[in-house]
Amino acid sequence: MTATREQDSQLPAATRRAYRKARYRVFTEPPLTLRVGEPNARLARVHRQYGVTCSAFVTACNPRGEMGTDGENHARQQALAVNLDQKGHARLTGIGEDPAGEWPGEANFLILGMNREEAADLGAQWGQNAVVWAGADATPELIFLR
Repeated sequence: MTATREQDSQLPAATRRAYRKARYRVFTEPPLTLRVGEPNARLARVHRQYGVTCSAFVTACNPRGEMGTDGENHARQQALAVNLDQKGHARLTGIGEDPAGEWPGEANFLILGMNREEAADLGAQWGQNAVVWAGADATPELIFLR
């Protein structure tokens, strides 16, 4: 899967803007909140704790931005968990949230040690418009897939 630069994405500008403004919360204690483009010292500590240099925040919910039912999203997220278990990927649970409350929160996983290419491939496999990825500098970035 080849990631798309934001300016080349087929997604409407408002959708891209919503992804940039979203809050990506990881259920650590206390919760860890990722913001696109903002270095995150707590994420860097999580990376060190797990002995990784990168991570990806990925969901299987609402493919292509089309609202699924709670049951459909739960089943997709469970299937993603099984897929990650089979591949041996450590993960933490989380939620992607719209700070304006116009879109319901989506269950996500922070997948530890997942490189950028794997993150793009996984997001595409699950029909996502974008995924969030952070490298060694612990600065979350959006990877657009459409």
